[in-house]
Amino acid sequence: MAQGRLTLMDPPIEDLLDKVDSKFTLVALGSARARQVNSYYNSLGEGLGKVVPPQVASVSGKPVSIAFEEIAAGKATYTRADPEEEAAVAAAIADAAEAGLLAEAAEGAEEVAEVIEALGTGDEDPTAS
Repeated sequence: MAQGRLTLMDPPIEDLLDKVDSKFTLVALGSARARQVNSYYNSLGEGLGKVVPPQVASVSGKPVSIAFEEIAAGKATYTRADPEEEAAVAAAIADAAEAGLLAEAAEGAEEVAEVIEALGTGDEDPTAS
């Protein structure tokens, strides 16, 4: 005889909370990934290929359900920023602003990109696996 589930949620919330550090992280990660899955399905006919397709085979076609299944499978992850690194970047930006470097760089988009790259802030997606 098949064993039934005690909840309607599959995967169970308890399993999902074991994959992240808080329920707020779960909501943020799940919603960000659900938006990416939704964008993927909306751009299928356009052939753009910029959004990562769903990483799990899901019975459900709903983006939030797919996102939660990916989190449970370990396919959608997050990285927590290091507070010391963030403080160092903020201090570098403050020093650059005080020295007038950012005002000079604001004249052109290329110069702004060089300053940001030099400060090492990057443009990484925290929901990327």
